[in-house]
Amino acid sequence: MKKLSFILVVFAFFAISCNNAGQTTKNQDDKQSVETIVVAFDADSIYDIAETYLDKEITVKGYVTHTCKHSGKRCFLTGEGQKQSIRVEAKGEIGGFNRELEGTQLQVNGILRERRLTQVEIADMEKSTNEKLIQEDGSAETCAAELANINEMKVWMKAQGKDYYSIYYIDGLNYEEVHN
Repeated sequence: MKKLSFILVVFAFFAISCNNAGQTTKNQDDKQSVETIVVAFDADSIYDIAETYLDKEITVKGYVTHTCKHSGKRCFLTGEGQKQSIRVEAKGEIGGFNRELEGTQLQVNGILRERRLTQVEIADMEKSTNEKLIQEDGSAETCAAELANINEMKVWMKAQGKDYYSIYYIDGLNYEEVHN
């Protein structure tokens, strides 16, 4: 169902962008202005469209689940279904994210980026986590969660036939609060 909705959104986007009806003449010199249609992706769908929009400007709508309390230089957004979370870095016109934004819905414009974790980096993470587990300092629950995440990364890489794990994030250019 998600793939069908995504295909419909992409088709609509291309149909609108290829339609000349959105152009209007401004003056006698044949200068034209083109209406810009912005498609706002839900934060839950980012991973479905990431490869298509990598290193391109996108608009994402989501709820702020966390802001970095010390620097305010990043926040995390999740969609309506709270299935995925994506990090937004404060760049462009964004000076920072206030803690008061937690729980609010934002529409963020920015550049979609990718950080690839290699198999070596993941193996190092696993080794480090297993060493912490052996120390028995009361962090066994945390280590178990980290090891589960590492295992999910390995499963994803195998299923995708890739030798890296993709972590997507957004270099935020600007944002606005969404009031429903």
